[in-house]
Amino acid sequence: MKTISTQVPAVDKAVRILHFLAQHDGATYSQIYQGLSLPQSSTSTLLASLVANGLLRQHEGKYFLGLMLYEFGSKSVEQFNLRELAAESLIYLRDKTHLACHLGVLDGNSAIYLAKLESPNAIMVKSWLGKRLSLHCSGLGKVLLAWLPEDKIDELLPDEQLPRHTNHTITTKTAFKKALAEVRKNGWAFDDGEDLEGITCIAVPVFDHSGNVVAAISSSGVAFQMPADKVKSFAQYAIEAATLLTQKIK
Repeated sequence: MKTISTQVPAVDKAVRILHFLAQHDGATYSQIYQGLSLPQSSTSTLLASLVANGLLRQHEGKYFLGLMLYEFGSKSVEQFNLRELAAESLIYLRDKTHLACHLGVLDGNSAIYLAKLESPNAIMVKSWLGKRLSLHCSGLGKVLLAWLPEDKIDELLPDEQLPRHTNHTITTKTAFKKALAEVRKNGWAFDDGEDLEGITCIAVPVFDHSGNVVAAISSSGVAFQMPADKVKSFAQYAIEAATLLTQKIK
């Protein structure tokens, strides 16, 4: 890590600590000040301030990056004109699948559409910019949650019982977490009529330079437009589209 010195030393030290923790799976107070050759007293005060402001969290004697940084990262990507950057990816996915394609992000306790390209087919999925989706029963929601820390998932989904939207909806958090593990394993999520009966969706994560999921790209259609024998190939198209956007963000 390149050390940068400005006229605000406290900020410089805070940034060095954040970089240090980004490269380690948690670190103790002594590991931080010794590893960075920082004064003990001022480091202790600085760590306490970073924890109080949500930039760090403390657990079992170690310090970790705080979830506030994830929120800042998500917002910075939005301000980086994510919709404009995603245009090429959405066109690619629409042309490959001939389905409605969306770009979505996590906003509070739901997923929200930032961009949409309509399907060229006569049969269309009803959706709109700004539409909010339930996290536990949408492809976008699954992808946006799958790479989050477990405590953040519990914060967003505090109850064990989850609302049922269709007969295919996952209705317990325990089962949903198992489904998220499968999403991480596969690299993509599938909504098999879990939010709306007869509507299917494939979603893939978009990562920033730190490996955080900042958005998701999806393709949606009625069930017969996405038959079982085409799901994997459609997922591959979505992965290619999301990878294209990830490369632009990085």
